[in-house]
Amino acid sequence: MDYIIRKMKKRDISQVQRVARTSWHATYEGIIPLDIQDKFLNSAYSVVNMKRRLKHSTIFVSEVGRKIVGFANYSPVSVDGSVELGAIYLYPEYQGKGIGTAFLQLGIEKLGASEIHLNVEKNNTIGTTFYHAKGFEVKSEFEDNFDGHMLKTVRMVLKVKEGMQI
Repeated sequence: MDYIIRKMKKRDISQVQRVARTSWHATYEGIIPLDIQDKFLNSAYSVVNMKRRLKHSTIFVSEVGRKIVGFANYSPVSVDGSVELGAIYLYPEYQGKGIGTAFLQLGIEKLGASEIHLNVEKNNTIGTTFYHAKGFEVKSEFEDNFDGHMLKTVRMVLKVKEGMQI
């Protein structure tokens, strides 16, 4: 499958919002109630917040035939050389095709971080399996009150080595 990865632009906001909504609903069905998912998505992926993310973080999108099929969102690299991976979301039909791996590899190559940190819901088996397979290690586990719904969150880290290939 041919795809390209590039930095997100403002004109991509509506497509990225659709990817986030579809991916969240598929991933968190049975884990997070739909009304709580939608409340979060409406806030976190509002146009205002998406413009803020574009300005203050690095977002890559993946396109297949001019259609955005996924995105990854990285924080700026901190003083200690670490970066927070806030999201890798793909339409379900594009998962398992190397795009998520390409997003991680691009983050390693372009951002110059020494460590990549992330939080993933413990019951998100797609996410936890993917991150374990890419070399992330569990740093801690904690309960998180997500708008009145308790989540089991896993904090993971990948220690980046020079020239590392995922």
